[in-house]
Amino acid sequence: MALDLFEGIWKAQAESSANGHTLPSSRGATPPHAPHPTPNAPCPTLNSPTPQFPNSPTPQRAFALVDCNNFYVSCERVFNAKLAGRPVVVLSNNDGCVVARSEEAKALGIEMGDPFFQREAFFREHAVTVYSSNYALYADMSQRVMQTLAPFTPEMEVYSIDESFLSLDHFPPPERTAHARTIRATVRRWTGIPVSIGIGPTKTLAKLANAVAKKTPVLDGVLDLIAHPDPDGLLETLDVEKVWGIGPERAALLRNHGIENVLQLKNADEAWVKKRLTVMGLRTVLELRGTSCIPMELAPPAKKSITCSRSFGRAVATLEELKVAVALYTSRAAEKARREGVAVMQLQVFIHTSRHRKTLRYANYATARLPMATSYTPELVETAHALLERIFRPGYPYSKAGVIFTQVVPEAGAQLSLFATPEEMEKRKAVMRVVDDLNRKRGKGRIQLASAGTKREWSMRQEKRSPRFTTRWNEILVVSADLEEEAASDSADP
Repeated sequence: MALDLFEGIWKAQAESSANGHTLPSSRGATPPHAPHPTPNAPCPTLNSPTPQFPNSPTPQRAFALVDCNNFYVSCERVFNAKLAGRPVVVLSNNDGCVVARSEEAKALGIEMGDPFFQREAFFREHAVTVYSSNYALYADMSQRVMQTLAPFTPEMEVYSIDESFLSLDHFPPPERTAHARTIRATVRRWTGIPVSIGIGPTKTLAKLANAVAKKTPVLDGVLDLIAHPDPDGLLETLDVEKVWGIGPERAALLRNHGIENVLQLKNADEAWVKKRLTVMGLRTVLELRGTSCIPMELAPPAKKSITCSRSFGRAVATLEELKVAVALYTSRAAEKARREGVAVMQLQVFIHTSRHRKTLRYANYATARLPMATSYTPELVETAHALLERIFRPGYPYSKAGVIFTQVVPEAGAQLSLFATPEEMEKRKAVMRVVDDLNRKRGKGRIQLASAGTKREWSMRQEKRSPRFTTRWNEILVVSADLEEEAASDSADP
């Protein structure tokens, strides 16, 4: 395998350095997946290879991608030490399919997206521990990881729940790897979450470095691609599918034109790439060559839409139950809008039956534009209910409903209606501030509209969810000890 080849190169490099020898470049060697270009449609390449990163004539940036390893599983292991070394999987909404796997689970051949009901017997046979998604726990643990990372860099971009880009421009090259190892050790010690760190002159290369660091034990979770003795040799060992932004369709196109590894994509002709992969593909190629095209986003981009939707734990057939669900989802989306300082100009409601059904299938949506931008929950729920009544059809077993605020604007600059007085608008905002404050202090949903209901038998299945250890006082981890036995043991010691 490509990673096995790289591990061999790295070990040889380490041994040669220790003995005072220099390891020759591996770029001329034939990779394990040697390309077979299509004779009739060769991809044009540059006349000469692009320069190695260390020879770049312009000052280099240093991006570090910090990625939490098997994040959902790692969160569960923080609070259950018995899971170490055991196969563990986490399921999607309604315990549907596998969305996270431990390394031990991957070794058993469990794939992402495997339906739980099809694999349940296999899980029992191989003693696989199964968890429902615990989003409250994962979100809080993510925040703790990001707060731990922040002091290590002046520039940080939270890319996803388990990934962040850090700028290491200010660190001298000899210190970057040591600094990355300090980051890795600190995150593990303070949060219990293992992370891998890849460093590169661009975000795309940092992602590739991270993927290699994660899969190559000898690297101990850190790879600085800028300081690597032969980065092109490494890129040649990586399949083109590994590149950020190259999905299955693009990968198939590239392979049909003889581009099978990352180095070949890096050296592809710019005009050909732009024609076949658009300007976004060209940007990827330039990133592979060490030219940074994707800047750090130090502040999250303004929201363009807000969505709240859930699959039901059981089929819902009545308009009354759907109204409760839509009121609940609208309320939660409105709370999020207020938290982010935006108001809603347009909203959409959708419902559908299960896509796996062969009969009684139905899906529809409706959209409404509001007379003025608002984040006032009662008004939004009233509009959402009117849209639901428009698309509801009796006799169908609905499996999911959702609300999307398809157009939001900054609340501070929202234009008022001709018939709305400033006093009335301020009164609405004051009511929502009190509701949000009480829910924040007393728990989500403590104060809500009556239309959102209290008994929701259709709620999402989470039969295997672990406690929300860090966000619920009544679910906090309990540590107990037999004090009498401990005292007896102490007295027996000489």
